[in-house]
Amino acid sequence: MAQPPTARHPDAGIARGQAPLSSELRIQPLFPVALAQVQLRPDPLDLARQLQTLLALRGEARSNPDPGCAWTGDLHGVWNLQGHPTFAPLVAELCGHARSFLTQLGFDLDRLALHIQRCWPVVSEPDQVIGRHHHPNAHLSAVYYFNGDGSGAQGCLRLFPQRQVNELVPGMAVGHGGPLGPSPWTLPWIDVAPRAGLLLLFPSCLEHAVLPNGDPDDLRCSLSLDLALTAPAGSAPPEYLAPHPSHWQEP
Repeated sequence: MAQPPTARHPDAGIARGQAPLSSELRIQPLFPVALAQVQLRPDPLDLARQLQTLLALRGEARSNPDPGCAWTGDLHGVWNLQGHPTFAPLVAELCGHARSFLTQLGFDLDRLALHIQRCWPVVSEPDQVIGRHHHPNAHLSAVYYFNGDGSGAQGCLRLFPQRQVNELVPGMAVGHGGPLGPSPWTLPWIDVAPRAGLLLLFPSCLEHAVLPNGDPDDLRCSLSLDLALTAPAGSAPPEYLAPHPSHWQEP
């Protein structure tokens, strides 16, 4: 004779880490993008020296070259400040935080090597911007601000989602009188205001832009880094991780 089914608690079978079932609708955030922020305390004399050197490296140039676009050193031959004596100690400190970021993401630092691909300054005159873009040749990107008061007046960094899946109907999150109102689940972007000593770290594939410098009396000065991950020297690389550059060979 068949046995009657055994009654089970509604929460039975829920995987560890999942919230128990509820009669109320709940939304669970999935697949978060990691943005690291570290507020450093730069020495005023070091900061003054760095700004003086940065402006000397810029020379007479004021844009990139469109007058509305901020000056970026990588397009003017200033792309390897990690080797410049004025900036090398700062870059070493920033890379230490990059390693901490990787550790928090779950990477085993003993099984990979972190490389600085390029390191360049950015100077924004009043009203200048940097258009939306990403860094396809790098894995991890960083920006360090030499100045800024945290108000956003000097021009925020704007970060865009790779794909806006929660809008359901493509384009709804843009607005224009559609039926989808503002919601933390469909933010079209996130803005981060520059502040002196602030370091940001984020995946290089994340599209971003810089809003206009709205301060008529101040420049917006920052340092950008592109970092790449490979296997350590002398080790066999795991799948998908490139071998160490010391093993590369030009044909």
